[in-house]
Amino acid sequence: MRIARVLTRLNLGGPARQVLASDPLLMARGHQLRVFAGHPKVGEGDLFDSVRAAGVDIVRLPHLSAGVAPIADLMARRQLVRELVAFAPDVVHTHASKAGWIGRRAAASVPAAARVHTFHGHVLEGYFPDAVARRLVALETKLARETQRIVAVSHATASDLVRLGVVEEARLQVIPPGVDLEPFTALEPRRLRGPASGPLRRELGAAVDDVLVGAVGRLAPVKQPELALGAFALLANRYPKLHLVFVGDGGERRGLERAVLALPESTRARAHILGARTDMPALYAELDAVLLSSRSEGLPVALIEAGAAALPAVAFAVGGVDEVLVHERTGLLVEPKDGVDGLAFALAQLLEDPRAAEAMGERARVRVVARHGAAALADRLDQLYRDVAQGVRCGS
Repeated sequence: MRIARVLTRLNLGGPARQVLASDPLLMARGHQLRVFAGHPKVGEGDLFDSVRAAGVDIVRLPHLSAGVAPIADLMARRQLVRELVAFAPDVVHTHASKAGWIGRRAAASVPAAARVHTFHGHVLEGYFPDAVARRLVALETKLARETQRIVAVSHATASDLVRLGVVEEARLQVIPPGVDLEPFTALEPRRLRGPASGPLRRELGAAVDDVLVGAVGRLAPVKQPELALGAFALLANRYPKLHLVFVGDGGERRGLERAVLALPESTRARAHILGARTDMPALYAELDAVLLSSRSEGLPVALIEAGAAALPAVAFAVGGVDEVLVHERTGLLVEPKDGVDGLAFALAQLLEDPRAAEAMGERARVRVVARHGAAALADRLDQLYRDVAQGVRCGS
């Protein structure tokens, strides 16, 4: 089949990593893929060249970007119409809200193509004023009627879409994220690595026996990085070897930097903001745990990668987090209402019992490998594309 993928941007987040994981495998099965993507925001990183280096045919849509930009969006849609007509795909698969709106409208220019849209989480409630949220739900509901299959990355997201009336169960499918896990599973479990020394610790000035906790993800409001920093600040005096390492970039970076500068000097020296990085396996090799403070998630790729690296995690129990992290088995879940105190208490539990934390990490690896590998994602997408293309051919 000829498959077109449309993404707002190929930043270092989950959708782009899933493209990197699955699309070369789909191409190896004989499918012809073309990815259309816009520009990431400043500081988010860009996997455009990595996708191209993996052999995937990729086209930049220079006017497509996140955020409200009516004129640029119209120009992006016009370019995408031309590209789709020329490519003549059997399936057009869009990802996330902006690309979903522009991509599915453009796909109307190729009536024979089946349309698939993936929600990697959603912003349909809890983000905007009620009036705006109602308009977004109405828009997504209308677009869903014109889409053969709606995909959710987690059962939690799927339940939200049904509850909000966006789509009925019959056209909804859950396909959990999959990524290339080999670079992470190649790392030895934490208990076998011996003293942790390497380029990350040298970069941070951290000792081999210091404890490094990573907060991995975009520095965006939904990720609430200030709560991760607050939990670290509560524990810093009690655990003088504890470091917090932010891996990611975004609009919240300046505010986070100011919050770090406001910490006492001895604590400030152990809070690090690395920015966007592509050397994730090397970073996970030197981390001891992962901390996720998001107020909303679909199913976070950061927890998948951490699990594959045999690291335990602490995270708020939001969205599909509990579909990848099992409380007291592969990490610790915190109720959002418990806030900073809850995150700090859970993280302290890992710090107090390193052996239990290591065991959680090793169980996380077993769980993640069984559920979230690249081949599993490619298998699910392959079957999905065959089903929707056959449905369009049969007029169903």
